[in-house]
Amino acid sequence: MAAQPVPAAEPRAQGGDAPTGKRRWWPWVKRIGTWVFFALIAWLLVKQARGIDWSEVLEAFSRMPVSVLATAAALAATSFVLYSTYDLLGRRSTGHALGAGTVMAVTFVSYAFNLNLGSLVGGVAFRYRLYSRLGLDNDTITRVLGFSMLTNWFGYLVVAGAAFCFWPLELPADWKIGDGGLRILGAALLALAAAYLALCAFASHKTWHVRGHAWQPPGLRMALLQLVMSCANWSLMGGVVWVLLQQKVAYPEVLAVLMVGAVAGVITHVPAGLGVLEAVFVALLAHRLPQGEILAALIGYRALYYLAPLAIATVGYVAMEVRARRRSAGQP
Repeated sequence: MAAQPVPAAEPRAQGGDAPTGKRRWWPWVKRIGTWVFFALIAWLLVKQARGIDWSEVLEAFSRMPVSVLATAAALAATSFVLYSTYDLLGRRSTGHALGAGTVMAVTFVSYAFNLNLGSLVGGVAFRYRLYSRLGLDNDTITRVLGFSMLTNWFGYLVVAGAAFCFWPLELPADWKIGDGGLRILGAALLALAAAYLALCAFASHKTWHVRGHAWQPPGLRMALLQLVMSCANWSLMGGVVWVLLQQKVAYPEVLAVLMVGAVAGVITHVPAGLGVLEAVFVALLAHRLPQGEILAALIGYRALYYLAPLAIATVGYVAMEVRARRRSAGQP
């Protein structure tokens, strides 16, 4: 019996080389995207720097006692170290394996750029870029970012709520909200914070779906830790301004004004709240202090809490990028 011929191999589908084609253009897309990202950061940094009167900064610093600047700098550094631990809570929640030092470094860089360039660039873009370079997937990064933001604003609710409710400000007559309205707002903020604590205490086993993302409230102990850390950080920020004002205004009043300025900066979407924070402080404290003293203190605050950390974060970010490139190239 004659042997049957062996059938010829079927030709590959025309789209069989698609992965090869993708491998050819995808590195170029990533490279172009990286340079666009760097160019955007450089442009924002230059724009921010050009909007600052550096001679005014130096003059304001020269008028302040060294002890005041040193104390304010120590409080600012403590605040940054504390905020840099926020993402460690996210690491505990997600269970990713990055080291504590690495996580704190990413949080520090993101926070410094967040303050100066806005949350979209600093808080979001930098975290996604740095964490993805370190091997975290987008879902994990989103959960860490969300937990950190929740921690920050949870503390704001409590600190601002207490300040507005128990130490109401003397608001200008032309403001639509009076002292009574401010007390009501403070009570509402405290109620929201209490609702979050109750959710963590009684519904931490439930999973909620928010815009396609599953979210499970942390337990009560974790929520209390969030509360303590965030309240302490907001209080330290208020302490920096209070010290730079040389304690001429009561601390609770300074803290309350800072809370108003913080949310005003978020609403107006101005990078670093430039001009917004100053306007709020002048409007609410001009009856207590000369405008020049208020602005000098705020210039010092921006220098110590915004510009100095930004300079450190820029160096740190470049070092992280260099290290990541060496790692991807297989170099030690």
